[in-house]
Amino acid sequence: MTEHTTERTAPASLELEAISKVYGVTRAIDEINAQVPAGEVTVIVGPSGAGKTTLLRIISGLDTPTTGRVLFDGSPIKGVPDGLAMVFQDYSRSLFPWMRVEDNVAFPLRRGVEKAERRRRVLEALQAVGLEGKERLYPWQMSGGMQQRVAIARALACHPRLLVMDEPYASVDAQTRAELEDLLLEIQTRLNVTVLVVTHDIDESVYLADNIIVMSKAPSTVQEVIRVGLARPRDQIATKEEPEFVHARAHVLRLLRGEAEPEAATPDDTLEVGV
Repeated sequence: MTEHTTERTAPASLELEAISKVYGVTRAIDEINAQVPAGEVTVIVGPSGAGKTTLLRIISGLDTPTTGRVLFDGSPIKGVPDGLAMVFQDYSRSLFPWMRVEDNVAFPLRRGVEKAERRRRVLEALQAVGLEGKERLYPWQMSGGMQQRVAIARALACHPRLLVMDEPYASVDAQTRAELEDLLLEIQTRLNVTVLVVTHDIDESVYLADNIIVMSKAPSTVQEVIRVGLARPRDQIATKEEPEFVHARAHVLRLLRGEAEPEAATPDDTLEVGV
């Protein structure tokens, strides 16, 4: 892919301070404290029903916590902050089937961005996700993987400082998932954007992440924040054969199952485990 020279603002950081969410008498999230460093990929992983999507809605300003607060570059979030873009799991419902690809990507830019600049951003974003020349297609003319690329392009066209993704690859096949994972890492490195991904897939969490926030069952708390020391660029085969990957994957799985580490096991030097 061609390198882009567009100037972008610095990536954003997030800090979650004692986030709790209560629905009636049900406590879904309980005292979540965590940090999302600027310019890195942080992945939230947890069992089904752990409140991952609820937490992501709070982080994105689409919902409010019962207690606690989210800081976006040190400022409390009140509504969706400028500089945040979101990619949803169900690309088929997030794209407008009656609009061509270029119009879908341009949709969030209709207000406040001049036509020429809007066009430039659309073409730049489509090039970034490998969809050059596809701007006149309709979503229904594309595969699921291509549709999700369009959804990612729409987020990138906003020039986000923080890209938030809610299980973005859960609805695609394994090969497409692998391609989109690699695409995300390439985009994150090239554009220097902070990325926050929610997933239930353990392999995906380790492969993508610089940091993994492991959540417990509801009412959810943070079990551990794992620093992943895998080198970049990453490879779907070679990286997953590395001892660091195998150890991190096993550690996350044990946390989710509530199992203790074997006494004989010792963490690899390139994996820092701690809260």
